[in-house]
This record gives sequence, C-alpha cells and structure tokens, in this order.
Amino acid sequence: MELQNNNSLAEIRDELRNEILELKATDFEQLALKIFRYQANCNPVYNQYLRFLNVKADRIGNLTEIPFLPIQFFKNHLVQTGTPPAASAVFQSSGTTGQQTSSHHLFDASLYKDVSTRIFQEHYGDLKHFHILALLPSYLERNNSSLVYMMQHFIESSESEYSGFYLDNVNEMLQKLRFLASNPDGKNILLLGVTFALLNLAESNEDLSFMKHMKNLTIMDTGGMKGRRQELLREEVHDILTRSFSADQIHSEYGMTELLSQGYSHGSGLFVPGFSMRILLRDINDPFSISDHHFSSSKTGGINVIDLANLDSCSFIETQDLGRFGSDPGTFYVMGRFDNSDIRGCNLMVL
Repeated sequence: MELQNNNSLAEIRDELRNEILELKATDFEQLALKIFRYQANCNPVYNQYLRFLNVKADRIGNLTEIPFLPIQFFKNHLVQTGTPPAASAVFQSSGTTGQQTSSHHLFDASLYKDVSTRIFQEHYGDLKHFHILALLPSYLERNNSSLVYMMQHFIESSESEYSGFYLDNVNEMLQKLRFLASNPDGKNILLLGVTFALLNLAESNEDLSFMKHMKNLTIMDTGGMKGRRQELLREEVHDILTRSFSADQIHSEYGMTELLSQGYSHGSGLFVPGFSMRILLRDINDPFSISDHHFSSSKTGGINVIDLANLDSCSFIETQDLGRFGSDPGTFYVMGRFDNSDIRGCNLMVL
C-alpha cells in the first residue's frame, strides 16, 4: 500500500472506516489485511516492531502470518496509527497499587459506539427493547473505563427510565428489578455486573426469589474480582450465580481496555466474537506459530485478537489470555492467563 501524504492518508483511513462499518463476514480477511498494511506503514510503534522482526508487510498474505503486537506495549507506548485528531477519551486498565496500567487512546468515539452497538444488537437485539442495569462498582470508581463508556452509550440508547449505573445502591437496583418483574412491559432486562459485585449480591441476605419468574432477564458477568474476593473458576462463579438468581445460564462479555470490539457468551463460557473481531491462537512456546479455527479444539493456546475497530491504534493484539477454540468456527473459550501476566480487570476468571 503506497502512502504518499496526509491527504491520501486521511482518504485511506476514511475508506477503511467505511469498510469496517459495512463489513460482511466473507470480507473480513481481505479487510484485515488492508488494515494490517495501513498500520504497518502508519503506526510508528507497530512499524518498529515489524522492522525488528524483519517482517515485510507486502509479503504477508494470510492472517496467520501477521505478527501480533504484545499487549504490554500499551503500558509504555502511545499506540497510534496515522495522525488522528485529539483523543476524545483515554481508557486505562485497572490494576493493583504500584502496577503500571495500559492506556488506549480513543480517537473516533462514533466508530466505537457504532461497532459496539452493532455487535450487541446482533447478539441480543435492539437496545431500545432493553432496560439495562449496570452493577459496576469498581469501574464507576474510576473515570477512564472503556466498559463504563460503552455502557453509558447503551443506557442512553435504551431510552429507558429504569436503565442506569449502580455503585453501592444495590437496594435501589433491586427495587427497580422487583417493579419490572411485577409490571412487565414486554422489554428485555439486562443485569450486567462485575463478578465480585454479582457474587456479593448472590450471597447476600436479599430475597432474590422473584427473579425465577423473570423470563426476560439476562444476567451478564463482565469478569473481574478486582482484588475484592478470591479468584474462582468461571464455572464455580456461574454455578453460584445460576443457583442464587434462578437463571438457566449466565452470559459473559469478553473485552478489555486495549480492544474496542467485544465477544459475548450466551452460556457455558463459549464466546462468539463480534463481526469486527476474530480470535486466533498461538503456540504457548512459540508466539509466532499462529493458527486459525483449524487448530484442535482440545488444545490450549495464547489468544491473539484481530480487532478491526482498533483502526487508529493497532488491530493485531497478542493478549496474555489462554484459550481454546469451540467446535463451531470462530467460537472460543477463555481458559485463564499466562502465569507471568498482571492480574487485572480483564473480562475473565483465572485458573
């Protein structure tokens, strides 16, 4: 891809942005390769990383050949492609005291909102058909959470007087849930919460028996103990929550500070990535040995994420998560973390 000047750069970027918003599944690989070449040329950090590896962007013809940028680069570098306008937000990961956290600059808020909305609605339906109750105490204590930013947009889009955030006012949230249970209006209800807050609610002395009659209630776990509770297996957490909330399944969201796309699980820990996202797995002992969905579903590998919505940062991220593929192409399970990675608020439980 020849990049001549700022005008042509802006035109290329706008063209890629439009292709992301109009993306069909059959065009994913072609668009991913175009974005790779764009970022290989116009992202200084990624360009330097590729040069260090002696990788020539024009010789890459397959997604499994693309080098993925280690996620740790977001801790001490500004990962930016091209010359976008000033950031409208800077997201930061959570971390314990003394840990260096990741920063992800958001240069195109409307792209993030459009992509995350489309992903959610393709999985669950129109946001206007939802009441959204977000139990996110640890996230709300910060002002730089990408999850809170996304949920604020979802809450506004739902146009529901019952939608909102909850920090310590759990009783108010339960009052709204009880009202919606006894006064159904045909809308769905999404109770989305950070893991430790959902567990605290489940193990409280509150009467939650009314939930068993709420067939339109979806309970979604965003992961993360935030140092508030002992880490548990996802299965253990979901067993507790299904019993306490009388739910058939606990849904989950897979996302993180360094990503602008999400994956969702409708139960059993099996995630389906959004339209702008694809999961590949790398060999645990060789980070440059990367496989697509033909990789054995019984084998665990490091999760690499292609996130096309990261147009202005980097779309090719080597995470510190461990996973395996599901039996259906594109689906995946999150198994935990590499031992040497930081413990922070990424949306999963550790082993």
